[in-house]
Amino acid sequence: QQQSLPVILNGEDVIAQAKTGSGKTCAFTLGLLQKLDVKLFRVQTLVICPTRELADQVASEIRKLARRIHNIKVLTLCGGMPLGPQIGSLEHGAHIIVGTPGRLEKHLQKATLSLNHVNMLILDEADRMLDMGFKEDIEAIIERIPYKHQTLLFSATYPEQIEAMAQKIMQQPQRITADEKHEKSNIEQLFYRVDSDTHREQTLNQVLMHFLPQNAVVFCNTKRECQDICDLLKRQGFSASALHGDMEQRERDQTLLRFSNHSVNLLLATDVAARGLDIENLDMVINFQLARDEENHVHRIGRTGRAGNKGLAVSLVHDKEDFKRLRLEDYLKTPLPYSEIPKAQKIDPQDLKATMVTLEIDGGKRSKIRPGDIVGALTAQKTFSGDDIGKIKVTPNRSYVAVKQEDYKEALALLSEGKIKGRSFRCRIVR
Repeated sequence: QQQSLPVILNGEDVIAQAKTGSGKTCAFTLGLLQKLDVKLFRVQTLVICPTRELADQVASEIRKLARRIHNIKVLTLCGGMPLGPQIGSLEHGAHIIVGTPGRLEKHLQKATLSLNHVNMLILDEADRMLDMGFKEDIEAIIERIPYKHQTLLFSATYPEQIEAMAQKIMQQPQRITADEKHEKSNIEQLFYRVDSDTHREQTLNQVLMHFLPQNAVVFCNTKRECQDICDLLKRQGFSASALHGDMEQRERDQTLLRFSNHSVNLLLATDVAARGLDIENLDMVINFQLARDEENHVHRIGRTGRAGNKGLAVSLVHDKEDFKRLRLEDYLKTPLPYSEIPKAQKIDPQDLKATMVTLEIDGGKRSKIRPGDIVGALTAQKTFSGDDIGKIKVTPNRSYVAVKQEDYKEALALLSEGKIKGRSFRCRIVR
């Protein structure tokens, strides 16, 4: 923020390379809010993100920082959602659009979105968008934006593709690089040698049974492995869920919700699926296989040890992958020796269960439900206290509340049989 904000406020194009959690969303949001003319009810800023999860996160952050400015409208346009309601929202106008390339391109083709007044374009996680094959979509979108505009490009890595794109779409950009490498003292890295696929799976089990993380992300290199290892861990009694590109958007949303609510302990994810995840206080990251390159490894492990907290990153390495570990040593300029594989603890199977259960209520903002109404419904009979209730999320049509594992049946009965704001709503467990 310190490096980029003065340049952004000066109206210059910026290429910023920074690790996850470095505060880039705040930096570009302050820049775009300074430039925004609220009285002109046209799309003035376009933020393009690789995934819906990241777009939702960015839009939420913009709304948070903009809440003291009257009448700013931020609209999210992403795939996996019906087109009709988005077209309706666009007809009412917006100042800031946050969206994914494919859906933005679709709206442009249908002439339901006009970019004629855009003066700031922001490409967030640009390297991931190119990895996902969005290059042509992005170029088609940029062609619809007035020539005179400011472009901010944010990327965790800086491959040749990004350099080529920057030369094509930017005007004398200022290059800003924040320190990519996490402090050695901040994240402890452990490397365990495995000699077969079976040994890799056994070692994963031992690591989890030894450290017993309350929440951990296990990175796999393919969607198939994600699902297979998730199924294996479930059979072993762990609370696990997969996150990959073959899942429906609703499934992805609910998986992330359950993970952030501590209703599932382990998230099995590919690099693309996990990009842009903002998870507080992540106990550890496990690389089931090493990432394909050094920058992705740094990006993966950067999900633990955030905001000054201590983190733990474990990597399982076959002899055939050892060259990657040696390359990492050169890249990080630090020795990365193998450690002895830890012994599993003998524990009660109950300890492997998630501490919370997430309940879904068939009513949301459109039913005028607020988080306080859900708390009130649960605590009205004095059998529940506020401490028994976890995170609450209210969306336009649904509400979600996390409750302690041991209390979920009682909470389900209270919400199903009782009333919220004088009305009855159906309620169910999110699995």
